[in-house]
Amino acid sequence: MNNETQVFDPVLDHHADVPAMPRHVAIIMDGNGRWAARRGMPRLSGHEHGTDNIQRITTAAAELGVRYLTLWAFSTDNWRRPREEIDGILRILVEVINRELDELDRQGAQLRHIGSLEGLDPALQAAVLAAVERTRTNDRLILTLAFNYSGRQELLAAVKSLVASGISADDLTEDMLQAHLFTKDLPDPDLIVRTSGEHRISNFLLWQSAYSEFFFTPTLWPDFGPEELAEAVQEFGRRERRFGGVHGNRSPLPLVNR
Repeated sequence: MNNETQVFDPVLDHHADVPAMPRHVAIIMDGNGRWAARRGMPRLSGHEHGTDNIQRITTAAAELGVRYLTLWAFSTDNWRRPREEIDGILRILVEVINRELDELDRQGAQLRHIGSLEGLDPALQAAVLAAVERTRTNDRLILTLAFNYSGRQELLAAVKSLVASGISADDLTEDMLQAHLFTKDLPDPDLIVRTSGEHRISNFLLWQSAYSEFFFTPTLWPDFGPEELAEAVQEFGRRERRFGGVHGNRSPLPLVNR
């Protein structure tokens, strides 16, 4: 695997100008409730269709050549929703992990989790831990589920860990802080996609997104398919990433595990 970018055919079987390939794509999967409401369906039906879409997008990302895919499935802020909806989301996640694990494993996806499992239903904890353990040696695609996650929570946990280790403020460096993040062994996302038409990152990967490119689409998550993913990746390839440098300087900042 090259250290920088790859080239790819952006629409799978369609030959076009080949842009730079994002190594790490992160997606804020938004719009499940609105998708259901527009169809006169219960909100949980939207979440069910949204989780069904995970397998489709994971497969498409691997075929495009994405090395790391991070999906934000549940925010710590989502606990403010009605209890019935929360319980339904947790149940659906257990079902989708158990249902899709065989296929993810067959495709060579390594499943990871960022966030906190504390206080979650034991069945969900067991499903996540079993999936992580079973797929830990796979290396075609690193699929990270951000569940019960927030960027501020992550930064606070990293600072607490550093304080507990006895590090002094004068000795603290960016590398030290990054080494205590949930994503310490992942490269920062090159491209962050948000579905549903919202134009904000909502507490997602706050530290890691410092130099990310963003792609916002009005498409609701259950309708976001391989073609839309390819469009986002193709748009990424048309942008010039300068990382604080001048025009024409495309050298990225060093990232872990590059």
